[in-house]
Amino acid sequence: MQRKSGSGKSKRGASAPSQRQLRAGELVRRALADIVARGTIRDPELVDRSFTVTEVRVSPDLRHATCFVAPLGKGDAAALAEALTRVRAYLRGQLSKEVTFKFMPDLSFEPDTSFDNAEVIDRLLHTPEVARDLGKSDRED
Repeated sequence: MQRKSGSGKSKRGASAPSQRQLRAGELVRRALADIVARGTIRDPELVDRSFTVTEVRVSPDLRHATCFVAPLGKGDAAALAEALTRVRAYLRGQLSKEVTFKFMPDLSFEPDTSFDNAEVIDRLLHTPEVARDLGKSDRED
């Protein structure tokens, strides 16, 4: 039996998360959403503030979780991420009551810019130049 050359590491580890990581990330995201919905966070910047946890990416060893957050309506996503970082010990404690993991992941918060990126792309698609080009391709078909 011949052995393939290479380092022996899976290419998948560097690019796509495993099913286990995806499942753990979704569990953490749902639990954080429930904790936030209860309104028990006492930070002045987070009281009566509406935001969403859009995605949670968990490391392969499930010890670190990066939570992407976005304000609902207008607001500064970076300031929201900083405020959540200040209360991450409280959130981690509450999370340990919601989900059962061998090790509770360390939480970090990042602003989610995907909505902003989608808005920019939408604006670009509705410019007269793009509309004109799209009209030409419709007539050619």
